[in-house]
Amino acid sequence: MKIILAAPRGFCAGVNMAIDSLDLTLKKFGPPIYVYHEIVHNQFVVKTFREKGAVFVDTIDEVPEGGVLLFSAHGVSPEVRKAAQARKLHALDATCPLVTKVHLEAIKYAKAGYTIILIGHEGHDEVLGTMGEAPEAIVLVEDESDVDRLEFAPGTQLAYLTQTTLSVDDAGRVIRRLRERFPEIHSPPKDDICYATQNRQEAVKLLREDADIIVVLGSQNSSNSQRLRELAAEQGKRAMLVDGPQDLAVDQFSDDDRVLITAGASAPESVVQATIDWLKENFDASVDTQVVREEDVQFPLPKALRAFAAEQAAAK
Repeated sequence: MKIILAAPRGFCAGVNMAIDSLDLTLKKFGPPIYVYHEIVHNQFVVKTFREKGAVFVDTIDEVPEGGVLLFSAHGVSPEVRKAAQARKLHALDATCPLVTKVHLEAIKYAKAGYTIILIGHEGHDEVLGTMGEAPEAIVLVEDESDVDRLEFAPGTQLAYLTQTTLSVDDAGRVIRRLRERFPEIHSPPKDDICYATQNRQEAVKLLREDADIIVVLGSQNSSNSQRLRELAAEQGKRAMLVDGPQDLAVDQFSDDDRVLITAGASAPESVVQATIDWLKENFDASVDTQVVREEDVQFPLPKALRAFAAEQAAAK
């Protein structure tokens, strides 16, 4: 068996920052530390932090008054922030800066009187947070058929934004349809889909031709991982999205398969390596790493954690 290992893969800068933030918060304040929704959409990461004393909540009411709360990488609405203040919570913000960028764009367009068309997946944590910035001004669409159903009064100023973890191709089709129907629609000055999402999708597109099977490491509720699996499955390729080798079976593979392995932006490298080890043990697999693009992006920690992080680094 030959493993084609895609690079870049796995953790992006936003996920790294969020995970480091939760790790430092646990060390600084001690458990329990409450996290609004999952810190990132990966079951392995969530389970690991639960074991360390993190408590993942879906409502602010679940956090005791005065407790320590971390906002996840996906961002939250102003309503959630106000609820945290009302309960006198010590809140730290690990929102990915690229998500914050979309929030700020929504605020800017809403203040300027625009109706905002947000391209995204209904119910996703990131979408809920973005729509919460200006709920009266935002309309959500998921595909071209949603665009075809849109109706606005003459003279309505329109702008579009996108969820950061969408398929580049899918978002492109929706944007083209929006521009066909509404030629005067405004777009953000820079693409909203995050660099890591684009890079991982590009790697799959370029490398899938040489593979018989594509294995995407990531959880089922991870939007960017699902998009990788969908992209991998194009042209009739066999593609699977799994949390790790425990989700694989020997009879899914054969000795002469060429297996492309990649990982969503919230999947840890340890899971990738465990999957490679499993394939090596069962199929005597060799690994060929294919670097499609280099990444060196880093995001700063929340201000409230930077001094403590420096102390921890100095103590090592």
